[in-house]
Amino acid sequence: MTGPRSPRRVVSLVPSLTEAVAACAPDLLVGATDWCSHPAGLDVTRIGGTKNPDLGALAALAPGLVLANEEENRPQDLAALRAAGTDVLVTEVRTLDQAWRELTRVLVDGCGLSRPGWLAAAEAAWRELPVPATERTAVVPVWRRPWMVLGRDTFAGDLLARLGVRNGYAGHPDRYPRVPLEELTTAGADLVVLPDEPYRFTAEDGPEAFPALPAALVSGRHLTWYGPSLAQAPAVLAEALATAR
Repeated sequence: MTGPRSPRRVVSLVPSLTEAVAACAPDLLVGATDWCSHPAGLDVTRIGGTKNPDLGALAALAPGLVLANEEENRPQDLAALRAAGTDVLVTEVRTLDQAWRELTRVLVDGCGLSRPGWLAAAEAAWRELPVPATERTAVVPVWRRPWMVLGRDTFAGDLLARLGVRNGYAGHPDRYPRVPLEELTTAGADLVVLPDEPYRFTAEDGPEAFPALPAALVSGRHLTWYGPSLAQAPAVLAEALATAR
């Protein structure tokens, strides 16, 4: 349900936020990126990628608000939108606690919606997690050719830590460092975690590079998206981690 401060037309440049708004008030959304895959069948104008949106097509939609993220979208694109007089709400999400705050800011403060039930359910799902009995150390590639992994200060790293998996590169000075494969395979990790986005790791593409390590193939949406998927993420990720092989 929308409130009196709700913008009538919203464009989202962030897949997570597209899904979050659509789960509450799909009629607000008039535009989204080509990567906004959830919910299925979302009928809005597509305005290109997160890194290369068609600003002309976006402007033609006359949005009252554009939703963006400091990591996923380019500063120059956001500056151009603001220079054209468009309101832009930019989120920063590097921890789970920050995700709760930013989702509230987007949905309640930005879109004028009531705080949704799915957000409370997601908070409860993570709050009620048992303390992990053991802690494992993982390398978490997000790309190959070249190999890139999770480094410091990442949302996905925080989620894994809450599930008993410490990111072996959490102390790296870069957030997404490029690391040679030979270093990754000798870093002393207990397992490798392979999400299916942004690079689509599969059983046939990824585990073979780490023959000495159990491989956990995980849903990138549940590991990296902050939205309705967070309610199911603890169970989905815990199962994938428990069946690493």
